[in-house]
Amino acid sequence: MADNDAVIAAASAWAGAPMALATVVSTWGSAPRPRGSHMIVHQDGRFEGSVSGGCVENDILTTAAEVIAGAPFQVKQYGVADAAAWEVGLPCGGEISVMVQPVSAAGFDPELFDRIAEAREAGNALTVTTDLDTGQSSVRPLEGAAFVNRYDPPRRLLIVGAVQIAQALAGLARELGIATTVIDPRARFLTEERFPGVALDDRWPDEAVAALRPGPSTAVVTLSHDTKIDDPALEAALAAPTGYVAALGSRRSHAARRERLAAAGVAEADLDRIDAPAGLDIGAIGPAEIALSIAAAMVAQFHNKSAP
Repeated sequence: MADNDAVIAAASAWAGAPMALATVVSTWGSAPRPRGSHMIVHQDGRFEGSVSGGCVENDILTTAAEVIAGAPFQVKQYGVADAAAWEVGLPCGGEISVMVQPVSAAGFDPELFDRIAEAREAGNALTVTTDLDTGQSSVRPLEGAAFVNRYDPPRRLLIVGAVQIAQALAGLARELGIATTVIDPRARFLTEERFPGVALDDRWPDEAVAALRPGPSTAVVTLSHDTKIDDPALEAALAAPTGYVAALGSRRSHAARRERLAAAGVAEADLDRIDAPAGLDIGAIGPAEIALSIAAAMVAQFHNKSAP
């Protein structure tokens, strides 16, 4: 999953100026940035984003300046086996292909940035296809050689229960770029002092979770240890296409939880979606390590990776 939020924001801020867009169209080996990663370049030399974590950016900036000046779009190859790879600083053993196209109707139409932003705001994915013969991008399917980039909605985390583990987990999520909301009807727990810079929701969890409409890129994690708070949240999360659902507690407490939720009408297939005890089994001790194990399991699920 490529993180292109900063690039989309820059495209909006620089609207109307001549720009070029660089995109990683293929990777092999230990490539530093995933397929679909963007770097946008302004005519005055400013840029946002990355296609290699700094390895080939200088060369891409030169190519982008040429494209902005009127040169045709290009697809550039970088790899350690190529002598030029050392010159541009890609000695990591990976290989990448980077497409550089003008931000224009003949390349990456500026309106596509608006379409992407609107789709993400609505919680929807948008697919943009680029003709590799012409360098023109469109939301329409294309035949022939093409690069398809899917822009998924932003990843979100809904934490139910404003406990100490939630504080650590919210901090990890912030570093991972995951928008986080902490839900707890208990005012003494849910304070800005305990959760600085985090969205807070004091509604009852079932109401809050339902209103926030969790989808495939959303995780719901219950941490309160209070069945009156956790169970309704799990019911709401399982009634939606939530990407990751987890509950804190022992295997014994989870068996009792399954019985309660089944009695409330939750289907067995949905009960099986709950990751409980929450997180990867790393022998975690203490709130910070437990939060780390949950964050790791959540990210693995977002990337469709099974826990070891």
